Amino acid sequence: MSEQLPVILLVGGLGTRMGPEAEGRPKALVEVGGRPIVWHIMKLYAHYGHTQFVFPLGYRGDWFRRYFLDYEALTHDVTFTLGQADQRTYHHPNREAEWQVTLFDAGVPTNKGARVRLGGERVAGDRLFATYGDGIGDVDIEALLKFHRAHGKLATLTGYQPLSQYGLVEAEGDAVTGLREKPRLTNWVNAGFFVFERGALDYLQGDDTVDLEKDALPRLAADGQLMMYRHTGFWASMDTFKEAQTLNDLWDQGAPWKVWDADKRR
Repeated sequence: MSEQLPVILLVGGLGTRMGPEAEGRPKALVEVGGRPIVWHIMKLYAHYGHTQFVFPLGYRGDWFRRYFLDYEALTHDVTFTLGQADQRTYHHPNREAEWQVTLFDAGVPTNKGARVRLGGERVAGDRLFATYGDGIGDVDIEALLKFHRAHGKLATLTGYQPLSQYGLVEAEGDAVTGLREKPRLTNWVNAGFFVFERGALDYLQGDDTVDLEKDALPRLAADGQLMMYRHTGFWASMDTFKEAQTLNDLWDQGAPWKVWDADKRR
């Protein structure tokens, strides 16, 4: 088992593209397979031994507080006497019992860079993970961390080559020479799943407007301190309710990101 690191989960966004189907809940709490997508992300990290989770809350942070404070009652069979609800007996403990969850209010308008910095101030150690709360994949967290340690730079992001959402037409002049139905793109996108040395937090100093993608990552890259781990398995983000439905369909088909059942380590 590799070193255990804290995981900062970026869940404070408004999630306005989810539409009314999300019933007002934060995007990270929209369910896939009956559990919030952020639960799936936490299960992935926990599978590799990383069970300390930090939530810099923003939009509807009270939803996250209720979910995790009531987690045992929501996910266990339970016996209690009415009028003595605090004296509960939970049946069949689950593997999430060891998770440590820290919730704090980072402010609704606070950008992701400032959220990472504020989360980093609440954990010990020289290294930490950070990830978006709306993207899931079968990322090999152990290999990601090994890659990060080997290159010795301050930061690593996980890159992914997604499939085109459209079929591509190949042409010479006006003559169509071929059609490719939703091929894999040659460019890499930022899939999150970051590893940061504590020194990377120096790039996140300032007020709450400091942004991760617009401010910190470009500066780290310019200084030669940002590397990319190439993930070639499955990954998908969930920006819209349609994408949530797609992930639910994939869950019903076996969920390619569900590594915690494929390997009984955790």
